[in-house]
Amino acid sequence: MKQLIMLTLAVLLGAHFCGHSLMNALAGEVGTPLIEKYYTSIEIRNGDSLWSIADQYVENSGMSTAQYVQELKNMNRLREDTIHSGQYLTVAYFVQSQDK
Repeated sequence: MKQLIMLTLAVLLGAHFCGHSLMNALAGEVGTPLIEKYYTSIEIRNGDSLWSIADQYVENSGMSTAQYVQELKNMNRLREDTIHSGQYLTVAYFVQSQDK
């Protein structure tokens, strides 16, 4: 009987301290960053290229600039890299937020 009481006490104390430490650790964690994708339309200006536009919007996308250029071409059904001022281009941009 004494062994059962000691075992029960050890389990209860272990659960209390481990559980308390785990809860403290979880409370101090920062949320995982989430990346949200949005779309907008921009007017192409003189001197713009797909590559310069990609440089402006690639941040937080997880893509290289070359991959983002290909994404621009796919979204806008472009066969070549040629764009002209005055035209409009759909671009994706990425916003990082915190998961709570």
